[in-house]
Amino acid sequence: MSSLIRHVTVDCTDAHRLATFWAEVLGGSLAEDDFPGDPEATVSTAAGALLFVAVPEAKAGKNRLHLDLQPQDRGRDEEVERLLALGATLVADHRRPDGTGWATMADIEGNEFCVERSAAERAG
Repeated sequence: MSSLIRHVTVDCTDAHRLATFWAEVLGGSLAEDDFPGDPEATVSTAAGALLFVAVPEAKAGKNRLHLDLQPQDRGRDEEVERLLALGATLVADHRRPDGTGWATMADIEGNEFCVERSAAERAG
């Protein structure tokens, strides 16, 4: 039998704060026993779980692994605006005039992720 991915783990400086941000982004929920100041926090989503673990050092350099988000109930550009309002930053804008492309963003601790077009935008 093969292994399954239990979590995608993200090192961070404030596990609860970053987990709260990603729970908002993904419409997920924090575990009932996760509180501010805890060294770990878990976000459960329909697609799986993210585990945030506090480490003493700050992020250095580009991520070797990142998440690609596909909005489910809004378009890519609307999602980018929503994420900016949550505290994300726009790192690089790869959106093209013809509607294709993606936006590279960073979460509140500088971890990069991308926002792609929704399924409806891809089909249209």
